[in-house]
Amino acid sequence: MCRWVAYKGQEIYLESLLFDSEHSLIDQSLSARKSQVTVNADGFGLGWYDERSEPGLYHEIMPAWSDCNLKSLSAHIKSKLFFAHVRASTGTATNRSNCHPFAYKNWLFMHNGQIGDYEAIRWHLDRLIPEHLYSHRKGATDSELIFLLLIANGLEHDLEKSVKTTIKQIEAIMRDKGITEAFRLTAVISDGEELTAIRYSNDDQPASLYYKLFDGHLVLASEPSEHSTKGWQHVCPNHIGSIDQNGLSSRPLFD
Repeated sequence: MCRWVAYKGQEIYLESLLFDSEHSLIDQSLSARKSQVTVNADGFGLGWYDERSEPGLYHEIMPAWSDCNLKSLSAHIKSKLFFAHVRASTGTATNRSNCHPFAYKNWLFMHNGQIGDYEAIRWHLDRLIPEHLYSHRKGATDSELIFLLLIANGLEHDLEKSVKTTIKQIEAIMRDKGITEAFRLTAVISDGEELTAIRYSNDDQPASLYYKLFDGHLVLASEPSEHSTKGWQHVCPNHIGSIDQNGLSSRPLFD
């Protein structure tokens, strides 16, 4: 499973979370602790917001720890809100178009999880993407598919409704095709202002997701960026919530 981190707060250099923290994302790419997959070497990506309305993006296919460009960029880019992701592929190719985060207008999305037996139903799922959005389908991952379905289902107008609708669509096709592998969706979405966390699975094993409030900022991550888990809290399974300076305000996705 992939590892990722999202940051919101006072403006900092990206290297603070990517390289400098005790259990940084680069450290996690080599030795994840809260995942069945300890090495995440199938590409990585950054997405960050600055004075422009649309986020900046950087994707690369080499392991995050070996890219000197990432080290240099993260030491010079400052942001109040950014995403970073190291990828462990669940079957699709290692190329830039399959690296997270994914962007659409002012939105960023990244994901850890899977659509069970994805290749068996990929054609059926792709048909759910409306024609006007299909040109945005750059890669082959289930993650990008989920993001495009969220947009198609009204992400820009009612985020929570779009998440529920998308989950129901995917699970309906899985049932129709007799797929028994799990569907797991642990993700973060931002419009450049707010962070929305999603932690869902249709079995009892959702991918890990933590958050912590610090002085002046907050971090949402697949696993704590410190060796100690003190102060880090789980996002509840099958919940969706917004995170701000007061903490996480979450609610069940389904009754």
